[in-house]
Amino acid sequence: MPTSAIPPLIAATLGTICISFGINAILRPEHALSFFEFDYPTIEAQQSLVDSLLLVYGIRDIFMGFAIYATAWCGSRRALGWIILAVGAVAVGDGVVCWRNGHGEWNHWGYAPLAGVVGALFVGMGG
Repeated sequence: MPTSAIPPLIAATLGTICISFGINAILRPEHALSFFEFDYPTIEAQQSLVDSLLLVYGIRDIFMGFAIYATAWCGSRRALGWIILAVGAVAVGDGVVCWRNGHGEWNHWGYAPLAGVVGALFVGMGG
């Protein structure tokens, strides 16, 4: 595999991870909520609210994945890098929500260094 094929492959992997999390949140909100280590509510009205919020979360993740795909194949590597850095910032924000709840932050913070390194590399590549 030529080295020029590696950056799009990395981007495709990161985009696919985001899209997979989004699809999971839409189709299995109770499971997606477990990534935040929140308990799924037992009251129907609360379940409806949580399901709706996880629909928004899922759409956000799918958007992030497609933004990565689009810039990997149609945009510049520098733009791709900034988008991946933004995805890392989202992971930090999601982790802060968990940290404020008392646990589960590393389910999200673990992605931030990866996104930071990969994003910085793409920003440095330019183009």
